[in-house]
Amino acid sequence: MSECGGRGGGGSSSSSSSDDAEDEGGGGGGGPAGSGSFSPAPAAASSAGRLRRGLRGASLMARRRPELLCGAVALGCALLVALKFTCSRAKDVIIPAKPPVSFFSSRSPVLDLFQGQLDYAEHVRRDSEVVLLFFYAPWCGQSIAARSEIEQAASQLSDQVLFVAINCWWNQGKCRKQKHFFYFPVIYLYHRSFGPIEYKGPMSAVYIEKFVRRVMKPLLYIPSQSELLDFLSNYEPGVLGYFEFSGSPQPPGYLTFFTSALHSLKKDYLGTVRFGVITNKHLAKLVSLVHSGSVYLHRHFNTSLVFPREAVNYTAENIHKWALENREALLRWLRPHGGKSLLLNNELKKGPALLVFLPFNPLAESHPLIDEITEVALEYNNCHGDQVVEQLLQHLRRADAPLLRPLAPEPPEQLPEPPLITASPCCNTVVLPQWHSVSRTHNVCELCVNQSTGGVRPSSVGMPQCSFFEMAAALDSFYLKEQTFYHVASDSIECSNFLSSYSPFSYYTACCRTINRAVTGFIDSGQSVFETPTITFSSLEKKCEVDPPGSVPHIEENRYLFPEVDVSSTNFTGLSCRTNKTLNIYLLDSNLFWLYAERLGAPSATRVKEFATIVDVKEESHYILDPKQALMKFTLESFIQNFSVLYSPLKRHLIGSDSAQFPSQHLITEVTTDTFWEVVLQKQDVLLLYYAQWCGFCPSLNHVFIQLARLLPSDTFTVARIDVSQNDLPWEFMVDRLPTVLFFPCNRKDRSVKYPEDLPVTLPNLLRFILHHSDPASTPQNLANPPTKECLQSEAVFQQGHISHLEREIQKLRAEISTLQRAQVQVEAQLSSARRDEHRLLRQKQTLEKQHSLLQLHSEQLQTLYEQKTHELEEVARKLQELADASENLLTENTWLKILVATMERKLEGKDGAENLTPHKEAGSGHPNPSGVPRLPGGSPPPSNSSSTLASERSNENRTD
Repeated sequence: MSECGGRGGGGSSSSSSSDDAEDEGGGGGGGPAGSGSFSPAPAAASSAGRLRRGLRGASLMARRRPELLCGAVALGCALLVALKFTCSRAKDVIIPAKPPVSFFSSRSPVLDLFQGQLDYAEHVRRDSEVVLLFFYAPWCGQSIAARSEIEQAASQLSDQVLFVAINCWWNQGKCRKQKHFFYFPVIYLYHRSFGPIEYKGPMSAVYIEKFVRRVMKPLLYIPSQSELLDFLSNYEPGVLGYFEFSGSPQPPGYLTFFTSALHSLKKDYLGTVRFGVITNKHLAKLVSLVHSGSVYLHRHFNTSLVFPREAVNYTAENIHKWALENREALLRWLRPHGGKSLLLNNELKKGPALLVFLPFNPLAESHPLIDEITEVALEYNNCHGDQVVEQLLQHLRRADAPLLRPLAPEPPEQLPEPPLITASPCCNTVVLPQWHSVSRTHNVCELCVNQSTGGVRPSSVGMPQCSFFEMAAALDSFYLKEQTFYHVASDSIECSNFLSSYSPFSYYTACCRTINRAVTGFIDSGQSVFETPTITFSSLEKKCEVDPPGSVPHIEENRYLFPEVDVSSTNFTGLSCRTNKTLNIYLLDSNLFWLYAERLGAPSATRVKEFATIVDVKEESHYILDPKQALMKFTLESFIQNFSVLYSPLKRHLIGSDSAQFPSQHLITEVTTDTFWEVVLQKQDVLLLYYAQWCGFCPSLNHVFIQLARLLPSDTFTVARIDVSQNDLPWEFMVDRLPTVLFFPCNRKDRSVKYPEDLPVTLPNLLRFILHHSDPASTPQNLANPPTKECLQSEAVFQQGHISHLEREIQKLRAEISTLQRAQVQVEAQLSSARRDEHRLLRQKQTLEKQHSLLQLHSEQLQTLYEQKTHELEEVARKLQELADASENLLTENTWLKILVATMERKLEGKDGAENLTPHKEAGSGHPNPSGVPRLPGGSPPPSNSSSTLASERSNENRTD
């Protein structure tokens, strides 16, 4: 049986292409009875069968639901396209750099190594005495801007200096691989083997050329005494070296001194320390140099020094370090690089600074304006009257004498000084009337405005600044506070200070004496010079006359009015040691940094870019020299004097908005720094609102002030506001919180009143506040001029006019209120109609929501039914699949049966042939089988209809195939 099984297995190999052997591995046996007579199929055939069944199931599902097939095909195509694009983009991510091109033109005097050949640059550098290397990046905007400046400097120095430009950005060049710069462009200079000396100054042709010339000739040869004085009087620190060249062409120490000058340029690109060489023995003795090789550091005010060769090694680095540590800076140049920097902050924190902007040409041989500024600085810091400094000043003045003669006129003849009059315009002499209480003991008093608690101390170089309001307030307080003066005078005290009732100014001083008629007459005759008639200062006058700010001129404008000011400026010498506001003087090139000057107050449209300003960071203020005055020694000295006195007449420069951008036709007047004096201190009552753009509560007051401006007459009352974040005001008019409301009543501007902080800012409260503080009854009455009946009647008529105006405005408000009430009724009717519509829409909305819920429930039911039917269809499909699998198994069994029947037929045919040859001796025994009928291996006869069965099976097989 095993052999049949083997043959059967062998016979099955001939039909491996059919599906009859799919379940060999899974069935575990063969034959009709499953007796295990057949061997299992290979694992590969089993997996292939499962794959075919899966594909058949997928094809069946695709036939049932073709949309799934379409979706699968579309998804596969999309994945293939995405994979295609992804793979294509992943290739060649890094684009190779384009080959560099020449940065400079072929006709340029600059050697352009645009491929970054650093080795070639080093080669040509060794063959040249002075070389400038310009490292650039082709894309850098600063490099592109500096290209023309480098070409301009090279056109002037190409016969003496080799200019080489190197592209240090190309990735294949040696410069990019060896140099790692963090910024471009970079300029290196080499003087033979010394270097590199990096230039960090302005990228301007004149500055670059000047620096290259300093590297070419770091030492200045001084052959005569005149040139020695020029060298020593320069504002830059100077180092002198004495060397005798008679014995040898290169005396000992000369090369070291030469290298120290190059070291100075390497450490300080501004070149603030100048190095000179003296070869004359007599000139060397003038600066205390005796031995050859000695080095001298000149200082204007401190003791000059000689390099200590015994204590310190004589090396280039030590000489440079010694000069840098002990130098004395008279003037300092400031050159901000334009980016984020603390340069200005660090310098301004040192104290008050005088910033002088002037056009500067580094290549010019002489600078007359800088020489004048140097002279000012020497006189300002010459505290001890040093003879060397005086000699240097004489040397500077000798060149500038023609310029100074017309600016130094002789002072006029001094007027005789009366015993009770001071020349200060902040003091006013008053002859007391007989009714005044103080007149019992004194008949003349001198009133002075004290801008500090210590009182006014007249100065020989300056005067306190005062105005109309200061003197008016002093006179008012003097006449109104007679009881205070009475007690003071009764104690035999002639001068005392007393506090005013309410004023932005601090104290007033009254000095009273008794004099005879002759002196009083002289006072009356001199009143036009030293005082204004007291009637113009009376605060009871109806006119609000305003003295514009700055009515008191500066010292430089009044040398003839105040003869105590010496024109020879002897008081200016050594002023830095006599004041606690010592200035540091800085120079800035206006050709490069005029933007800084404009931000500090310089006019933008000016023909000559010269400007001077004093910045005091500690006091949060700065002052500017009048742009109408020329920048020269005379004006600078006066400017510094005005700043240095105790009560400086300089006006703090106020920065404000442009008044032209605010129209003047609005109800609320917008006040700026320029219009403050004109608007607030004019002939009207002014209510001023202080606000800022960042103040969140300030805009909520706008409607209140608009209503107030509509109520009050514009010809007698002004409602204004000022943005204090954009407009500076004098300190006495500033506030410490926002929003703030100040009321400036007419004729009493010095008695401005602040609106109470705890009172709500409403229209009735503002009206009560204004009426209370603008009431003339609250104004102090002058006992010398009591109001007449006509004055009282006119005042009553004026008040009645105000009352009638307010009544008319109230009637207008009532009419507006009634109109608003009618409008309110209409709005309420519209609102009720809108509410009814809202209720109707709400009901419709609820109905739609119910329908929506029913539709949603029906949709859920349909979804459930759909899922149920889908599940049933899946069950039917599964059963059909099982029937298909059973039919396949039956076909396989039929095939095996056919093979078995054929085998049995062949065996029966062979057995019948053998039986025909044997004798018929067995004919009478048992039940003989019919001839030609085969037997099964089990001994059972085959069925009678075997032939018909075989035929039917073959027909079924054909149909199956």
